[in-house]
Amino acid sequence: MSHTVAAPPAGPSAMVSDKVRWMQIVAGIVCMVASANIQYAWTLFVPEIQATHGWTRASIQTAFTIFVVVQTWLTPIEGYFIDRYGPRVIVAFGGLMTGLAWIVNSYAGSLSLLYVGSAIGGIGVGCVYATCVNNALKWFPDKRGLAVGLTAGGYGAGSALTILPIASMIASSGYQSTFFFFGILQGAIIFVAAWFLRTPAKEEVKVSNKVAQSRRDYTLSEALRTPVFWVMQVMFICTVTGGLMAVAQLGVIAHDLGVKETPVSILGITMAALPFALMLDRIMNGISRPLFGFVSDHIGREATMFIAFTLEGLGIIMLSRFGHDPMMFLILSGMVFLAWGEVYSLFSATSADTFGTKHAGKIYGVLYCAKGVAALLVPLGNLLMEATGTWATVLYVTATMDLIAAFCAIAVLKPMLKRHHARNEAEAAARRGSPVAATVSP
Repeated sequence: MSHTVAAPPAGPSAMVSDKVRWMQIVAGIVCMVASANIQYAWTLFVPEIQATHGWTRASIQTAFTIFVVVQTWLTPIEGYFIDRYGPRVIVAFGGLMTGLAWIVNSYAGSLSLLYVGSAIGGIGVGCVYATCVNNALKWFPDKRGLAVGLTAGGYGAGSALTILPIASMIASSGYQSTFFFFGILQGAIIFVAAWFLRTPAKEEVKVSNKVAQSRRDYTLSEALRTPVFWVMQVMFICTVTGGLMAVAQLGVIAHDLGVKETPVSILGITMAALPFALMLDRIMNGISRPLFGFVSDHIGREATMFIAFTLEGLGIIMLSRFGHDPMMFLILSGMVFLAWGEVYSLFSATSADTFGTKHAGKIYGVLYCAKGVAALLVPLGNLLMEATGTWATVLYVTATMDLIAAFCAIAVLKPMLKRHHARNEAEAAARRGSPVAATVSP
């Protein structure tokens, strides 16, 4: 099936230095790795906070929800500042806020202060994440899925490097000291790396000849008036909910399934099931983003979505059925994270393909709010589990959402995008007074 797109403009873009482009990706990955623990190491702190203060699990997890909601729902505002001021200032500010968040958490003697720390962390990580992804979109339109996947993969896999050191320091020095030390370390790394980022000049940008991409730059209001935007928004919510629930509740699920402390051995490495799963999951989550992004650059975003979302849905169903076995818990949780992490590369790349990059920060910022909606559904998982007495119901609901999104990728999104690009090219050809320049089959 072909998509109609304009022929790539000739000119100095052929002289783009790949070294310059890849240095931007490296700087972005460093920032993402340093910000990842605020989300992905959170589950290690929850039992210690509960034991120290006696707060309920649900009230502590509210802090996680606040973090995700602030991180995601402020992204459109951050996108405005990204498009206006460029990446350096926004990421440097994000680094300061990221470090401050865990410093505040280290002193939090009340739930209110813990929630304040979570909100600060949401602002900081939101600035870092949105800016680095936006920068990758602009530098690599010809390898957009791979570039965004590598950048987002830094966030997904970054905490794998520090899961064990953080767990060890919590055990030896307490969770407060761990928050303080890693808060300063992570904030400083982001602040320094931020000054290596910059926006590409027009002549430094190459275009794709495999994936249909809009040559028109939509404004935010124009994008919001297109049906394809809202289809992507609903699909994003469906797919991100299951993975986000697993991130926040994996420790709780492992405990309730009776496998949390059970030792598991793989390739001569023996660890308790939960920390082993957490480490493996971060790695798989990170791998999935560049892997599926690379695949989508070659076979198309929609086909890749179908494969990944189906895999995630099936993995969640199997986790509910076989998760009581420690080895199966480890394998299946890794499968879920492998299939979930790619949403952050596929939807951002599809958004830029569809609406252009001039206002990509604001447009993807609104689309990324899907994660905030999903965060509000995470506490409902606890309520549903308590009402039914089993995690199986929760997992079946999230798996169904994934499978619906997989179906929509092929049956709804793909034909809509084909019409979207064809309409854009027809309008461009009419303005030029000439036929469409070229046809490309992805």
